[in-house]
Amino acid sequence: METRRPLPRLSFQAGALRAGSRVLPAEVAVALSYNGSTHAVMMATPADLVDFAYGFSLTEGIATPDEIASVDVVETAQGIDLQIWLTEAAAARQAKRRRSMAGPVGCGLCGIDSLEEALRLPRPIAPSDFALTPAQVMQAVADLPAHQPLHDATRAAHCAAFWTAGAIVAAREDVGRHNALDKLIGSLIRTPRGPGALVLTCRTSIDMVQKACVFGAPVLIAVSAPTATAVDAAEAAGLTLIALARPDGFECFTHPHRIASSEAAHVA
Repeated sequence: METRRPLPRLSFQAGALRAGSRVLPAEVAVALSYNGSTHAVMMATPADLVDFAYGFSLTEGIATPDEIASVDVVETAQGIDLQIWLTEAAAARQAKRRRSMAGPVGCGLCGIDSLEEALRLPRPIAPSDFALTPAQVMQAVADLPAHQPLHDATRAAHCAAFWTAGAIVAAREDVGRHNALDKLIGSLIRTPRGPGALVLTCRTSIDMVQKACVFGAPVLIAVSAPTATAVDAAEAAGLTLIALARPDGFECFTHPHRIASSEAAHVA
């Protein structure tokens, strides 16, 4: 299924109307179904969908990678059905969770059943020696554009990337910022890369912090500002939250001990 296509449009520039076309990203309905029952339907870019299935399952607390037996990507006339098959124990847990769900779900908090769960404290970050110098933080942000082909073509996609050992080693794009992060996390749990920093092109809300902490990244870097609630959650979880990051500067809101004062930052 195509991820982008040109559409006709009329533009007004330099005092004149001009006919032409613009490439825009595809946005399709993607159902995430577990053992035959639909859990959520997301509007997403139809790419890296197996990664999406693994990442969404982990960050939404449905299943760990070893609890996923298989993933089938099924195209339908209405969209895509991600048919995710769980092991017996995970399937029983998911069935119990479905029975307790109160109503429809949203893009960032899928399948929750209480206000307490929406504001749940993220999983604590495990101790490590991972740190970045200020120069490395700014370099990670400066390197992002080279990993955004869909955004380059459409100007309408978010990107989530993973920086480690001096470079961005994985990146995923989507029209939805949560989807981009889930796709990236899905790729990383299927092909582990060691400790590193998540780098986002979007703002940081509490659900993005929750997803980052479930994955276990010690550092989250974003180009936009965080919410106050996201900062509180990152502080409680031990996550280093860096935001308003640019190639020439950034602001660190929590746990600045992972910003190394010397140019020899640890990556282990």
